Amino acid sequence: MTRIPVVDQEVCISCGLCISICPAVFRFKNSGRSECHNPAGASESEIQAAIDGCPVQAISWNNVTP
Repeated sequence: MTRIPVVDQEVCISCGLCISICPAVFRFKNSGRSECHNPAGASESEIQAAIDGCPVQAISWNNVTP
């Protein structure tokens, strides 16, 4: 089972911390909220640092079956 990070658009406050930690994984959408555009752009530990650093806990792991 693979894990990918998911940003809850209702919770995100557009602080940009996840983008500063993992710019290859996260970016701002046109709405100004963060999104995961490349889940393979960083290691799980780097993505976990972005998840842990989110001040509103808007990012979580989503398990997907290949």
